[in-house]
Amino acid sequence: MQIEQLSNSIDISKYLQKIGVDSGGITILASKASSHVLYIRDLHVGAANILKQDALSVGADLAVPRGTVIARTPSVDCILIATIRQLQKLSKKELAQPFGLKELAKKLQDILKVKKPSHVEIMGVINANDDSFFCGSRFNGMDAADKIVQMIEEGADIIDVGGVSSAPNSLHVDKDEEFKRVKPIFELIKKEKLYKKVKFSIDSYRPNVIECALKSGFEIVNDITGLANDEVSKVCASNGARAVIMHMQGTPQTMQDNPEYENILSDVYSFFESRIIKAESFGVQDIVLDVGIGFGKTPEHNLMLIKNLEHFLTLGKPLLVGASRKSIIDKISPSLASDRLPGSLALHLEAVNNGASMLRVHDVKEHVQALKLKKALDSI
Repeated sequence: MQIEQLSNSIDISKYLQKIGVDSGGITILASKASSHVLYIRDLHVGAANILKQDALSVGADLAVPRGTVIARTPSVDCILIATIRQLQKLSKKELAQPFGLKELAKKLQDILKVKKPSHVEIMGVINANDDSFFCGSRFNGMDAADKIVQMIEEGADIIDVGGVSSAPNSLHVDKDEEFKRVKPIFELIKKEKLYKKVKFSIDSYRPNVIECALKSGFEIVNDITGLANDEVSKVCASNGARAVIMHMQGTPQTMQDNPEYENILSDVYSFFESRIIKAESFGVQDIVLDVGIGFGKTPEHNLMLIKNLEHFLTLGKPLLVGASRKSIIDKISPSLASDRLPGSLALHLEAVNNGASMLRVHDVKEHVQALKLKKALDSI
């Protein structure tokens, strides 16, 4: 007899099929092999006691604070640990329970519907300005065209063009100057019909710049203000553009002045909920969410968002992560922007593991290669 300890990250269904388990058994057993850890905040203490018993009855468990059984406090934070199979049973049981458990049951059902994306798009970065934090992304005129062609050859799915730096403490640039910077690139893309070879994204929050970009063959609007301007929502809707809604606390000039959150995951989630409602009310149908790594967050906030990215998949929208060469890497492993490629790859691969389906990067070739290897590992 031999025993092999298999990784928790394997595709268990393939192994079950390999040993000859019938199809119905594969579905049941696979649901037992994958577990969820759910942090439930401010749960009614009565609900916690009911949920504890129901969880135990299906083989799951609920971690609760001392004193919960005697209702020492009106509400408690708790952690539910359950397999997919156990969550399925619990989501049905709690529909008939009081103290807000019906709402919890519906949330469990939303979580069960989530599927991580199987394909990841790479978004290369082109900056038409002189103050971007990474000098390797600054281009203009024909240099930009050459870099775009290079990124296409390296495997980029999308190329993001912007004329204003959004790095911390960057200088404010008026709309006329921004338009002046990006217009030559728009004209090149339109003239050379480069939009037929790759999708283009405009990194802007100004309606006139966005409108011009969309008329030049662009199809994605990457708005760091998260569609704060109603006119941007209108432009996206009227042109059928995909809108990237990013979360940012404050402005680029103020965002790193001691950023604070009551709860980073809940606060960003609530922001997305409200902005999705707004965007859809204007007729924007294609929405991507970006948690805004480095935009009004401490290193701990950024790591928390990447580690728990799956939390946002219940919103039903693709997730974009852009941690490429950002200062979070320097805070953990002191380095210049030019030396942060390894850190970028580490953060982005973790983001993909946790549900990201788009990566905004400065280094296309290296990310394409890393994702191919990850895909090969995932197939084992």
